[in-house]
Amino acid sequence: MAGVGLGQLLLALDATLVSLVESPRGLDLPVGSAALIDSDDVRLGLAAAAGSADVFFLLGIGSENQDEALRWMDRQARDRVPVAIFAKDPSAALVGAAVAAGSAVVAVEPRARWERLYQLVNHVLEHHGDRADATEDSGTDLFGLAQSLADRIHGMVSIENAQSHVLAYSASNDEADELRRLSILGRAGPPEHLEWIGQWGIFDALRASDGVVRVAERPELGLRPRLAVGIYQPAVDPSRPPAFAGTIWVQQGAQPLAADAEEVLRGAAVLAARIMARLAARPSTHTRRVQQLLGLIDGEPDVAAVAGELGLAADGDAALIGWDTDTKADTATGTAPRRARLADVMALSASAFRRDAQVAARGPRIYVLLPQTQTRAATSWVRGTMSAMRDELGVQLRAAIAAPAGLGEIGAARIEVDRVLDSAARHPISVGQVTSLAEARTTVLLDEILTMVGREQRLVDPRIADLCVREPALAETLRVYLDSFGDVGAAARSLHVHPNTVRYRVRRVEELLSTSLADPDVRLLFSLGLRVAGNG
Repeated sequence: MAGVGLGQLLLALDATLVSLVESPRGLDLPVGSAALIDSDDVRLGLAAAAGSADVFFLLGIGSENQDEALRWMDRQARDRVPVAIFAKDPSAALVGAAVAAGSAVVAVEPRARWERLYQLVNHVLEHHGDRADATEDSGTDLFGLAQSLADRIHGMVSIENAQSHVLAYSASNDEADELRRLSILGRAGPPEHLEWIGQWGIFDALRASDGVVRVAERPELGLRPRLAVGIYQPAVDPSRPPAFAGTIWVQQGAQPLAADAEEVLRGAAVLAARIMARLAARPSTHTRRVQQLLGLIDGEPDVAAVAGELGLAADGDAALIGWDTDTKADTATGTAPRRARLADVMALSASAFRRDAQVAARGPRIYVLLPQTQTRAATSWVRGTMSAMRDELGVQLRAAIAAPAGLGEIGAARIEVDRVLDSAARHPISVGQVTSLAEARTTVLLDEILTMVGREQRLVDPRIADLCVREPALAETLRVYLDSFGDVGAAARSLHVHPNTVRYRVRRVEELLSTSLADPDVRLLFSLGLRVAGNG
């Protein structure tokens, strides 16, 4: 197991559960395993068996057995220095001994249940952060989904299983109410809260349908407004209804939830069900199959077999959308850090639009496959998603659409989409924010030709390069004249000069370059050279 960085682990656990006291070796050390050590283990010397763990949870260690804990820390440091120790109300002496040995110290909220923390840490280690297999993405990361949903709709999210045990959650702030804090800590919610929620039939409503349920604010109980949606998974027997698998809760803070919060929450429920199913049936092949279909990994896919595994119709048309961020706008608005979760956020929107939508990413580029979707519907969804991303996250996007395309053609369509987005990255003005392959083909082909010629200076006529340096006004006149197909009047109007001025400058160019612009080959060669010079 590659593990996750200590800082990454603490961010996933959230300040509700833990807080960093000291970290003498920084926050980048990898954590791949955890062990529980209680006071009897320390007293009886039984903790050595767990000595190879990266982090330790020190249970029941207080002032009455502090000396034993310090001796354990000393022995542990001689064998293998822990990355971190977790303790409730760690004493100054324990912190000092750990820091001297090189271990970080993490304080655990006193009300937290140790078994809950242990389960969450192991969940994070298995399904969050770096992976040994580079082809795997966050498709099994409930924490990532919770945080992406929170970022998208501006609420605090928790994901629970059918037994109301919290599986993952987004970062909390000081607006989190007591019910949320206690749920994360692994403690039962306040009885009056649970009784009120039960009386109003909220649990029954969540188990009865996949619709979004609104939970009103109760100021007298300190209960903030919430949205909730049930998570449902298909039954093993197709004749039976989907099975209730859990709930996604969204607590509202001072900031209103996004206008489309309910729609996005329904999409999140689809993704949560998919992730929970993958976790239950590890190792998952879902992400790899989507990547094979898009041609993102080596190997020719068996389209019919892959479609069957993904639950898609092998003979149906689909729309493929490639997404890129506008890096300059992203940096200017300070939203670059949000790009890391953009694929998860995009999956929320896609799954709300079509339950069978498939999402994959390579680097900063995201691909969305929408089965059984024609160009007009795909374009409408793309424009709506682009607007929502801009308004809710401040992220500027660019999209290229390939539709309609059969599943067997998706790999080739993805290559064409990449060509459009690559061209748009080089020349954003030439390619619109939302475009199709047909609309951009001329622009893309010309851009690729100019890029290829520009890499080989020997393919650019040296006379043009010299003219651009020595006589820029003549070079600009020549470019406009060629673009105007030799129409002197049109070129003069574009340049805001008299037609005789254009005629004089064209003759001057012919004299300086010792050539005639009546030759079509000369005009083509000069036009390409001028465009390459302009691109540079």
